Amino acid sequence: MGLDDALIFTRVVEYHSFTQAAQSLGMQKSTVSRRIALLEERLGVRLLNRTTRKLRLTEVGQAYYERCRQIMLDFAEAEQAVTQLQKDPSGLLRITAPIEFGQLFLGRLLGAFMRDNPQIIAEVELTSRQVDPVEEGVDIVIHIGQPQDSSLVARMLCENPRRLCASPLYLELNGTPQNEADLAAHRAILMPHDSPRYWPILGQNIPCHRVLSSNNISFGREAALAGAGIAALPMMMCEEEVRSGQLIELLPDARLPMGELYALYPSRRFQAMKVKAFLDFLMTHLPVENGRLLEPSAARLLTSRL
Repeated sequence: MGLDDALIFTRVVEYHSFTQAAQSLGMQKSTVSRRIALLEERLGVRLLNRTTRKLRLTEVGQAYYERCRQIMLDFAEAEQAVTQLQKDPSGLLRITAPIEFGQLFLGRLLGAFMRDNPQIIAEVELTSRQVDPVEEGVDIVIHIGQPQDSSLVARMLCENPRRLCASPLYLELNGTPQNEADLAAHRAILMPHDSPRYWPILGQNIPCHRVLSSNNISFGREAALAGAGIAALPMMMCEEEVRSGQLIELLPDARLPMGELYALYPSRRFQAMKVKAFLDFLMTHLPVENGRLLEPSAARLLTSRL
């Protein structure tokens, strides 16, 4: 049974008229009459007894109408449910994000969003691996660096500059580099995606003496705090430590790669309201100043006021 045929038949029965049914469907009366005749021919039964003045359902037609009417009601209910999902944020929201961003920012921001949108259920994976949102059924992927997949929509959230930092103890024992070339003689703590051969200085190939590398930025920061070496840390991960003197910023004029943060998702077309609403919330409430991500304490202060 085609849904079109079911709709036409249902309208004819409910209007008791081919003419009015045709008008409601925006069709010619002759087209409606022909479609009903073809439907009866395909089914091999008479559904309607019709005269010039009246339409009456046959017994088989009555049973067929009741089934068609229920199908139309179910179809209308399904459309209404989908439309409602587009009006109010609801349903399962699946997000992946870098571990540190998730711990320092996303937990509080998502929590505040869910408080205001109680129909949202969230699943969050904090990971350093590459995630394909289409293949894995993820609604939003928070991603550091320029995205490689051009088929995805990439919405830039902020920039996250990096600083060369070391502990006072390390500098006391190993000296303080006075220029970028001096870094070649120092111990390097490498962050995720850093080259194992060179310091992450743009436009330079300064060899590095790697003593530690990790896929976790927090781990590298803690090693730097303990005096293991010099690390190129994202500002969001070291601002408080630099302010308190636990870490010393080195060579502030050195040009380090910028760690842009993007939200990746499959398509803007027919975007689910839960995705649109959370992205808008994230863009509005993420602690950003002049495009730069601020320290975690700014996120804590912000969310306490939401």
